[in-house]
Amino acid sequence: MHCLYITSLEEIHETVEKFLQLIGSRRIIAFNGQMAAGKTTFIKALCVRLGVQESTTSPTFALVNEYETSQHETIYHFDLYRIEHREELLDMGFEDYVYSGNFCFIEWAEIARPLLPDDTLWVTLNIDEKGQRELCF
Repeated sequence: MHCLYITSLEEIHETVEKFLQLIGSRRIIAFNGQMAAGKTTFIKALCVRLGVQESTTSPTFALVNEYETSQHETIYHFDLYRIEHREELLDMGFEDYVYSGNFCFIEWAEIARPLLPDDTLWVTLNIDEKGQRELCF
């Protein structure tokens, strides 16, 4: 298991670099953690590093946002917090996104676990007693 720490927003890009080095070729990354732990903020920093030039926002109500990198690759960013039944994911074509070969960053991913490939990288973000973020995978 790897754990990375972010003590300030100024460090997030360094942590993103380390994270990308450690994940290898994995493309499906499931993020879990307490509310306000920094899941969306970390995903935004990942998108910037991967070449997304447009503004990235949490897809809380849209469920999925699609971004294009400067290399014309697609990144999907999901927020499944409001999903109550797995059937909702099937109805939106979730498996098509996940098996597309593109990066899929999935917040609150636990409800989708049975639909995700075996090589999904599960990441937990927590806030420790000092207020720093701990990213473990």
